[in-house]
Amino acid sequence: MAGPQDVRTYATELDLAGRRVVVFGGEAKVLRHLARLLGTGAQITVVAPAVCPAIEAMARAGRLRWHARSWQPDDLAGAWYAIASTSGDDADIAEAAEKHQVFCTRADTEAVRTPAPDHPGAGVALIGAGPGDPDLITVRGRELLRAADAVLVDRLAPLELLADLRPEVEIIDAAKLPYSRTTAQKQLNELLVDRARAGQFVVRLKGGDPYVFGCGFEEVTACAEAGVSVTVVPGVSSALAAPALAGVPVTYRGMTQEVTIVSGHLAPDQERSLVDWAALGQRKGTLVILMGVTHVARTTELLMRAGRDATTPALVIQDAATRFQRVLTSTLAGLADDCRTHHVTPPAVFVIGPTAGLKVPHAAAQPEPCPSS
Repeated sequence: MAGPQDVRTYATELDLAGRRVVVFGGEAKVLRHLARLLGTGAQITVVAPAVCPAIEAMARAGRLRWHARSWQPDDLAGAWYAIASTSGDDADIAEAAEKHQVFCTRADTEAVRTPAPDHPGAGVALIGAGPGDPDLITVRGRELLRAADAVLVDRLAPLELLADLRPEVEIIDAAKLPYSRTTAQKQLNELLVDRARAGQFVVRLKGGDPYVFGCGFEEVTACAEAGVSVTVVPGVSSALAAPALAGVPVTYRGMTQEVTIVSGHLAPDQERSLVDWAALGQRKGTLVILMGVTHVARTTELLMRAGRDATTPALVIQDAATRFQRVLTSTLAGLADDCRTHHVTPPAVFVIGPTAGLKVPHAAAQPEPCPSS
């Protein structure tokens, strides 16, 4: 039930689909290479003693394999392509690749291009990159990203957007793994301010929209208090994009006139939770839950106890707007069990309400004109 995107060729125009590619190195600078590889259909293996959180997240999700150790010449056996992006072993890896007759790119020999001619000057741009497909970033967001001197990138931002960055652009992994490794928000704020004060144009690249559960306002406030110029570029939020990509509207005439978007990252009965789940259980409109995988069982239980019909249609969209997208249809009562059975993992968006049961007919009749706003 996925909506796969077209498989792309790598920047070298090599057809890597189904072929083994080995990437040596696990620092954030490797992300620019993985950005180009992820859409090719290659079988990616990363070899590095340690990796940044974004690479760890991709390994957990099965997007690539990670061997947590130093490189060995035998790592190139059976490989079709290799990338050496380490802190000092690139030349040795390239020599070993030549002996194995494996194509190899060395990061330490990449040409340095001149700065972007339309450099906006020192400051920060907070850019929402959309839900997953790199083509869903706004035109303004793409323009500012290309002018960046440094990019702080989130785990959920489309990494393909890093592929076109100039080689000298610093990439900083600002990933926050659920219930695992994370970069403190205070540290991220300081990085933005420090790089801008040093004269750089810094892009904070986020998945979705920076003001929808994205800590965007905290970062803007930190910049403003430090006297740093900051630009906010809104993005397409997964809260609305994921249902649309699954073929489901969040509103529909005569069926629902309200949409509620909540975060489910805290257990519903935890003191720090600010969501009134009891009130949501009494409503009839569409409920969209972000970051709700871990607590889906408790959440659905409370909604039903508060009055929401157990047969209410529900669905979950995992990895929306990527070639890994999965859509699982269910009911409020069966949602938690279905998520366990089908091994649903973050990032996922839940849609609960009457519209979650809608399906696009094969031969749709001409719709009535929508009323003007």
